[in-house]
Amino acid sequence: MKAVLVRGTGALVEAAFLLLWFFVFARLDALVGTDFAAAEANAQALQAIEHLAHLDVEHGVNAWLAGQPVLGHLAVYLYRLYYVVVAGVLLWVFVRHAEVYRHVRRTMVAMTALVLPVYWAVPMSPPRFALPGAADIVARYDFLGVASWTKPTHHTAMPSMHVGWSLWCAYAVWTALRATHPRLALLAWAFPLLMAADVLATGNHYVLDVAGSVALLAVAVAAATLSERVTALRRTSARLRTDPPER
Repeated sequence: MKAVLVRGTGALVEAAFLLLWFFVFARLDALVGTDFAAAEANAQALQAIEHLAHLDVEHGVNAWLAGQPVLGHLAVYLYRLYYVVVAGVLLWVFVRHAEVYRHVRRTMVAMTALVLPVYWAVPMSPPRFALPGAADIVARYDFLGVASWTKPTHHTAMPSMHVGWSLWCAYAVWTALRATHPRLALLAWAFPLLMAADVLATGNHYVLDVAGSVALLAVAVAAATLSERVTALRRTSARLRTDPPER
């Protein structure tokens, strides 16, 4: 009974911490990317780079999806409801794979901390605003009705956090299952691939936004790993100071 109470208390503390962290992130996120002129200029520069690299596929895939109403509706459902998957993966790792939970949680926290300076330094207007003739698929089929009556207050397309959180989900599942179920672990990476296609076709992100999301996850994983190693070294050092080896 005591163990159950301790674990239940730990779960509540974890939930409270993460909710507070995401509340702070949301408030800070709302304060960045408000320079629309800079966001438009950055979008034009990004489009020029993609054109030179033959990566400017956004207009083509957006036009294709605009002519597919059924797929358009499905794309908006995925775009809006992917948070359920993120929350579900976090809960699943906490309950079923406690041995990797701390690492994947640190990776998640690191991602939110690392992305804000990028949003502040490089505001980016998304394709649906910056590309002439691009269709705003989410506004067209938004089942929540949010996009139809709200105006954008900030432009932070680089990197894509829709893809970023999807990558985090895949990384969390892969970390938890790679030793015991390697095929399932690899299958998890289909989720961010699907999300990447979704944000490109709906006109919300560029190809380089997706690449930025991959870089964000990689840096966050490195930061979380380094933090764990520093913590382990400190604990070892503290243990040696309080319990010196016998001579």
